[in-house]
Amino acid sequence: MSAAKSLVDSTINGNKVVVFSKTYCPYCTKAKRALQQFLDASKMTVIELDARSDGSAVQDYLAQLTGGRSVPRVFIEGQFIGGGDDTEALARSGKLEVMLRNAGVLS
Repeated sequence: MSAAKSLVDSTINGNKVVVFSKTYCPYCTKAKRALQQFLDASKMTVIELDARSDGSAVQDYLAQLTGGRSVPRVFIEGQFIGGGDDTEALARSGKLEVMLRNAGVLS
């Protein structure tokens, strides 16, 4: 688990916007689309767990970290903001744009 923990912690700490996702997951697509309303895909780090051999271990650590194992797991400036429905709701309410602006990823 330590390799997964190291990957997750360094990714979250080293990037302003992080999405732990699976390529086939409709909720993951929903979260990524919500974020892409405000920023270019190059401004967010997306880790596709189904494309990694350690994806299950990463998901296990994310469960310890966030209280849930499901994807997506979305982080802005190290703060867990939720999954697909949560990210979409924040986008609709205008809060996501504010969070991204405060994180310095919007001009």
